[in-house]
Amino acid sequence: MELYDSLKERLPAGLTGPDYCHVVEKWLDADADRALEVRNTLSKWILSMKELMASDIDFGAPGSMNKVWYRIFGVKKAWDEYGTLETHESTAIILSWLSSSNRQALYMNRSVDFSLDLSHERASSRFRGTVYFERGHLSCNFRRINDTLYTLEGLGIPKPVADKLNLKHQKSGLVLVTGITGSGKSTTLDAIIDINNRENEAHIVIIGHPIEHIHKSKLCLVRHREVGPDVRSFEAGAIEALRQDPDIIVVGEMRDPRTIATVLEITDSGHKAFTTLHTSSAIDSLHRIVAEFPADEQERIRNRLADVLTVSISQKLVPTIDKKLVLAKEILVVDSSVQAAIRNKNIGEIYQMMVEGRKQGMFTLEQDLLELTRKRKITPNTAVNYSNNKIRMIQLVNTL
Repeated sequence: MELYDSLKERLPAGLTGPDYCHVVEKWLDADADRALEVRNTLSKWILSMKELMASDIDFGAPGSMNKVWYRIFGVKKAWDEYGTLETHESTAIILSWLSSSNRQALYMNRSVDFSLDLSHERASSRFRGTVYFERGHLSCNFRRINDTLYTLEGLGIPKPVADKLNLKHQKSGLVLVTGITGSGKSTTLDAIIDINNRENEAHIVIIGHPIEHIHKSKLCLVRHREVGPDVRSFEAGAIEALRQDPDIIVVGEMRDPRTIATVLEITDSGHKAFTTLHTSSAIDSLHRIVAEFPADEQERIRNRLADVLTVSISQKLVPTIDKKLVLAKEILVVDSSVQAAIRNKNIGEIYQMMVEGRKQGMFTLEQDLLELTRKRKITPNTAVNYSNNKIRMIQLVNTL
């Protein structure tokens, strides 16, 4: 593109990393109109995501092969309509959207996460961005944040479980929403926040990195605190929230033992807490939490977890027969039997408790995948591929 010719001439051969970026920064800062034109390139691309039904866009650095890539219904593919994108062009586009503080964080940590608001034709769209280095050059991902809030019923959450998620029916306890990246955890968490916001006169404090969906205060007073601009860490935000008269504290992710211990302390003190983990099942989540701590602390953590955990929802987005995506999940509701299994190191027994716990709203991922197969939303082969217990899943699909 002619717009970038003068930038290409400024860049010495072999230059990489932050030094390369500093040259691009100076080029952007020298001409405000030019910088705006560069920014508009990304605006066009990411505002197209809703029309394309794309969840993510990626570009930049050698791995992209000079292409823009979209993920559409779970499939990542190069978007040839935008042509080729040279390294200096992608670097300028990425840096044009970063604030000076985000640039500093990028150069110091070699990656930075942030949120992005874009307005178009009186509508606003929100995105989660991450920028990082790959082989010495900038690369990025932007994820579209759903502007539609789902209901718990729409997500297939049974009524007994929905009641436990609602402050109106249960005033305290820990709720886990787990799954791999891109499994829809944020969508489920936002639905849980929304029902509490609509049905309770209370105070919700949300700590995110970055903040994704912005919940307007309805019956609840809702505060959003972003790690970085507003608070130092998830752990610090959770501790500080205790002094802010909260009823519900939402911790975007439990990434380390200190944050986990703080979240357990919050719920132990009588508050309701919602958080996420990158685990694929309820049993994996329990093992993961306990294993984060040294052996001499694990019994104490097991006992505390048994006392405070109320619900665990583990989920995956599964490709459908019509090449879209559908939510598959498993739900654990903690009762006295589950508590005893956690305390006594018999976590493996919990799977069968979920199988038999339909009246309480419990079921395994394999049971949910079987139901989706029965309804002809997914194929039996897909059910097996996305199951956690493949032997059990094969047994179930063979009954159809």
